[in-house]
Amino acid sequence: MYDFGDIVMMKKPHACQTNRWQIIRMGADIKIKCENCGHIVMMPRREFDKKLKKVLEKAEKE
Repeated sequence: MYDFGDIVMMKKPHACQTNRWQIIRMGADIKIKCENCGHIVMMPRREFDKKLKKVLEKAEKE
């Protein structure tokens, strides 16, 4: 599964040709930020679950 701060890959790449997104907010909606251009997208958790391909990096736990 995924958690706050993880780097994920979505099924379709962003317009800037990068497919690395960081999860910056979790709740009923999930907000992700493009690692390349900084664009932020917010979507319902159900839609995010459908579009998620895999988790690339887990967030560092303190």
